[in-house]
Amino acid sequence: MNKYIFLTDEGYTYLPNSVSTEPDCENSQVLGIVEADSEDNAYKKLLKENVYLLNKQFSQIYCYKIEKNFEKKYFYIED
Repeated sequence: MNKYIFLTDEGYTYLPNSVSTEPDCENSQVLGIVEADSEDNAYKKLLKENVYLLNKQFSQIYCYKIEKNFEKKYFYIED
């Protein structure tokens, strides 16, 4: 089985403590992480496990396969 992460570029992001009525930055939203044998089966499983996504107005969802040896790397924005 492989792991897939599903995302969308749609939606808006406001920074903490923002007073703007306009979004502060472009973003991607994580919709879920699913284990399956293919991208297509992972997408079907994502929708089955997260039925609420069918009622949202996302028109484009994409996924990436998460490699088995994936290691997190953290970055920090320094003052």
